[in-house]
Amino acid sequence: MAYENLLINDEDGILVVTINREKALNALNTQTMLELGRFFTEDALQRENVKGVILTGAGEKAFVAGADIKEFLGLDATKGQEMAQRGQDVFFAIERFPKPVIALVNGFALGGGCELSMACHMRIATENARFGQPEVNLGIIPGYGGTQRLIQYIGKSKAIELLLTGDMIKADEALRLGLVNYVLPAEEAMGKAKELIGKTATKGPIAIAKVIESVNAYFQHDEDGFAREVSEFGYTTGTEDFKEGAQAFIEKRPADFKGE
Repeated sequence: MAYENLLINDEDGILVVTINREKALNALNTQTMLELGRFFTEDALQRENVKGVILTGAGEKAFVAGADIKEFLGLDATKGQEMAQRGQDVFFAIERFPKPVIALVNGFALGGGCELSMACHMRIATENARFGQPEVNLGIIPGYGGTQRLIQYIGKSKAIELLLTGDMIKADEALRLGLVNYVLPAEEAMGKAKELIGKTATKGPIAIAKVIESVNAYFQHDEDGFAREVSEFGYTTGTEDFKEGAQAFIEKRPADFKGE
């Protein structure tokens, strides 16, 4: 599939997706959101032997510096709700992707960029990364899940402070608060992301997908996360992967998972 604003590189099953709008600090315009949605709901699911996805931004200044504010000028209440819903649908597709998705945050992750990073399963920040939800500076609120996911990661007290003040935090504070998994020099970040995906790729692929589903269920108001865990545990015990994994453990050898 052809993309205008995304660069897709398949590196031995690790899909490195770069938002390629460097002059605009990789801002999320409508075209970019459409392409992200198409990638995660169609393209990536149809590719064979995918181990995971690393999502990053072009250049050294920004992961994603926010939404494209120029597109906001024609909004009214109805159009604003429609935009927010479309954005949430795309980010839910990322959050529910059955393989690990890692945000490599290589600079500013503000507004929609912070929300995009939080929709990923893990976040690795370079030392120059900055996070924030500055929407109140424009007289609006986050619309792509920021008021919900930020609380999940760092708790209500600090999250509401950042949401109400619009303040940015540096990478080291994001790590301390639990928003990111690692902070590394820029030259080491991609290697760490690939290392993590490589490690998960040695595990049972069905189990990986079911862990993602079960963790997500905890945060869904219409689901009982514990009940989902019981259901998915039962499902995985009926797979060939489980038989192989258990036998490999007994025989003290690496498991050869088939995703069956």
